[in-house]
Amino acid sequence: MDLPLLDFPALLTLAEKSSSIGAACACCTVNLDGWISVPLSLAEENFQEIGTLLEDPYTEPTFAEFHPAGTRYDSPLAPIAPRYFPANRCIVAACLNCGRHYLRYTEAGGYFVDRRIRLLSSRLLVDAPL
Repeated sequence: MDLPLLDFPALLTLAEKSSSIGAACACCTVNLDGWISVPLSLAEENFQEIGTLLEDPYTEPTFAEFHPAGTRYDSPLAPIAPRYFPANRCIVAACLNCGRHYLRYTEAGGYFVDRRIRLLSSRLLVDAPL
């Protein structure tokens, strides 16, 4: 299935919608404010992929990160900058139960593959140019 490319206004709309949801849900029993490995408690069938942030599947996106305030990759306060790693490799998925939106990507190292997830937060979303 080809996913549509989400531009910044579309991503911001999804982030605002997600940030306004206060209902309890199985998808948020684990703190997903920062990047973590997908917990076993999250059932894959409860998520629907709705779009991608990967602009060109044939071009390697940058591994540069965006941390103007000195945060780190795994910080819950790290900005979400769609043109920077790891957001530039993400798909956006929605929880089918509550409607929250998440960023997901697969980290692939020399000897491992790790699926990662992070809550899409409107307060952390930044339209930073490369």
